[in-house]
Amino acid sequence: MSNRHCAAAAFLVAAVLTGCSGLTDDSGSPDEAKPLESAESVESAEPRPRTAADFLARAEQAMAAEKGWTFAVEGREGIVLQGQESAATYTATVHRTTGGAWALHSQGSSRSSKGVTEAEEIYVVDGTAYVKEGTAAWKHGPLSDPEFADQVEDPVAALDAFREYGEAVSVSEDEETDGGVRLSVRTTSAALTAVREQRVVQKALRELAPTLKQLRAAGVTAPESRIRVERVEESVVLAPSTYRITAHTFRCAFLIPYGGRDIRYDQLVTERTSGAYEEAVALPEGVA
Repeated sequence: MSNRHCAAAAFLVAAVLTGCSGLTDDSGSPDEAKPLESAESVESAEPRPRTAADFLARAEQAMAAEKGWTFAVEGREGIVLQGQESAATYTATVHRTTGGAWALHSQGSSRSSKGVTEAEEIYVVDGTAYVKEGTAAWKHGPLSDPEFADQVEDPVAALDAFREYGEAVSVSEDEETDGGVRLSVRTTSAALTAVREQRVVQKALRELAPTLKQLRAAGVTAPESRIRVERVEESVVLAPSTYRITAHTFRCAFLIPYGGRDIRYDQLVTERTSGAYEEAVALPEGVA
């Protein structure tokens, strides 16, 4: 969700810092989808996985068994200083095909706490992301570029991220589903410098970057050594028996010193599987 709205990041910062202007910085330097329930009716005859790697492999096989999937995305990010809060929310519907030449189409909108709404549309085709925000022209770049990759909400790609997390991934029963499995990785409160090399924290830092850039421009000069990670957590929930993804969640929170207090930045994004998707995803005419 991070680089999606640099303008939104500017709004968040302006709204909060303007509301607390008496402080000074003393820190020093919609297509219909096939219901998911019908897709989960066939139980696997294979033995139940045991390790995180086993569950990830089974999840990858299960997601590849359909031509594509539809996901419902909800996100929120905000900053708080001295009781003054500014936030933005985001909703979208994502269609994602599977296979070697997979493609993705996302259509949604963001809404600021002052009621300003902006539409957004994203395509990913042949490894290139195409993004349109509001009335601006389409822009595009390789999916390998974090500027574009961080704008794409793709639960299927989360399986690759969890492989990279390695032994940091824990396996537990999901409390919200009967027999579901939760794979998760988390970092508890710590100085940023103590945990910044963790992959999940690096992801969180990319999400923080647009807002932190705006804070720097507004006069917040706290060095990285004084920023704290309040929490970073990412999870994937798999359905019982089929091991298909039912939900993917990412959340993070940072504390940034300013004026003798902390600016708290937080973000929460949840992607839930709506059902299988059987259509193709292709760039429409005029998108370049």
